[in-house]
Amino acid sequence: MDTEPFDIEALADELHELVPGFSGLHAIEKFHTGQSNPTYRVEADSGRYVLRAKPPGTLLKSAHQVDREYRVMKALHENNVPVPRVFALSEEHSAIGRMYFVMELVEGRIFWDPALPGMSASERAAVYDGMNDVLARLHSVDPEAAGLADFGRSGNYFARQIRRWSEQYLASKTEELPDMDRLMDWLLENRPEDDGLVRVVHGDFRLDNMIFSAHGEKVLALIDWELSTLGHPLADLSYQCMQWRLPHASGFRGLGGLDRAELGIPSEEDYVARYSERSGIEIANWSFCLAFSFFRLAAILQGVYKRSLDGNASNPEGAREIAKAVPLLAAMANDVMAGKA
Repeated sequence: MDTEPFDIEALADELHELVPGFSGLHAIEKFHTGQSNPTYRVEADSGRYVLRAKPPGTLLKSAHQVDREYRVMKALHENNVPVPRVFALSEEHSAIGRMYFVMELVEGRIFWDPALPGMSASERAAVYDGMNDVLARLHSVDPEAAGLADFGRSGNYFARQIRRWSEQYLASKTEELPDMDRLMDWLLENRPEDDGLVRVVHGDFRLDNMIFSAHGEKVLALIDWELSTLGHPLADLSYQCMQWRLPHASGFRGLGGLDRAELGIPSEEDYVARYSERSGIEIANWSFCLAFSFFRLAAILQGVYKRSLDGNASNPEGAREIAKAVPLLAAMANDVMAGKA
């Protein structure tokens, strides 16, 4: 972690006013792992905390809305979803010069490899069952009852998302990819009728956005809520289930090519069925949902790649790896469309 050049005395005074019981600020250090919203570990006499802030500088109005993260986490903590407890939100004119919020520091393990090396088959099964349970609990929350009815637009989620990501992909494309063209056409032609199902969606629901207990037997916290909104719950489920199809020997760290049964990891079919049983949500148009999730991720990564080219990327190798991922994702989506996967 890196020390930030904050005015520690001013921040200590502000935290004392904002956070119940806060006292004795010792240090604030930035976490090494990259987040678009800078995140810091706070050490104090009263305990350990996490401070999550907007980045410095001029920002797009719709980006880095840490107040949205604070709001959704506060609501979900009160509705049986394991998220860190939030303590306070400081507006733009704060001691650090930008908006931030403070939450509890959840001590536990983050697993970066979905194959979970070094664990027993029963421990792996528990990790996957815990993830499944958390997703079902999240999608069992009624947004209106939780005070989140206006957290995003209701209805026609897939139509709006297809339009948004098609526009962004076309604006950032750097080469012709027939698989992406076919995919965009297919999604428009095969989009199901809106079923009116609206839930809070995490937007980036995956293994390494969860903090687990020591042996993975329990999910202690689901973190990184910056992409959360109101949407269709199957978008979250299909996004996670891409992992079963993505190759393990790649930057994606998927489960493809692994003997999942021997590892104790459930099949995609069993995982989806268990989610449906827990949440009460019927699994319909699954091929469409999967193809959509591959498309969305491909469009996001194409945008990242184009921005890296426009900005003379400091990490050309990383940019090249991102470029390789886009046609792979598009090809996998085409396989789903054709019923080959």
